[in-house]
Amino acid sequence: MPISAGHGSIGLHWSRRCALLAWLLAASSYSHAWEECADAGATPHVQKLGEMPQHNYGRPGLSHMTIWGAKHHSMKELEVWLQTFAPGSGTPIHRHDCEEVFIVQAGEAAYLRAEVDGEKESGRPGPRVGSRAAANSTFRIPLNAVHQVRNLHPTEALTVLVIISKPPIRVYIYDTWDTPHDAATLSFPYPWDTVCPEDLRTQEQLDTREL
Repeated sequence: MPISAGHGSIGLHWSRRCALLAWLLAASSYSHAWEECADAGATPHVQKLGEMPQHNYGRPGLSHMTIWGAKHHSMKELEVWLQTFAPGSGTPIHRHDCEEVFIVQAGEAAYLRAEVDGEKESGRPGPRVGSRAAANSTFRIPLNAVHQVRNLHPTEALTVLVIISKPPIRVYIYDTWDTPHDAATLSFPYPWDTVCPEDLRTQEQLDTREL
């Protein structure tokens, strides 16, 4: 019996070591996948929005600008984005381990958010609550709340200023509102954290030439 107990103890310790090693390897892969831009710390304190690059990052209807960010500008505690959504477009159903604030500058945002309290038992997003926010309105998304923001207007664009905490952002994307939390797909680094401003400016120049 003592030998058996000893083997069980060794097996338990080995299992814990394997789990720790797997976590360290995952953390290491994240650190290698996400790196600051070479000139991130040299950004002027004042920037002109009209001179900053925008891109859709492969998402039709989106125009995204990172005004201040971790990768682009060495921000540590928050990021600020400017996003425009064409009619009928919006975000995927997703969550992230940070708080988020939207300030609607133009158009009207329609958003759905799962009640966090309703998620604990089912392992899925809880009951959804929805609302709309017109220009000069603001709304917030709590930590890890599953949500989606869309522009449902048939002709007008939606422009929002977005502020997030704890960058760089790690986003978990859900195929549907019934997708279990453990089946959500992690997107990290997020598309706009994979390219630096100078690369975007070069791409903008190429796109202009193609037009």
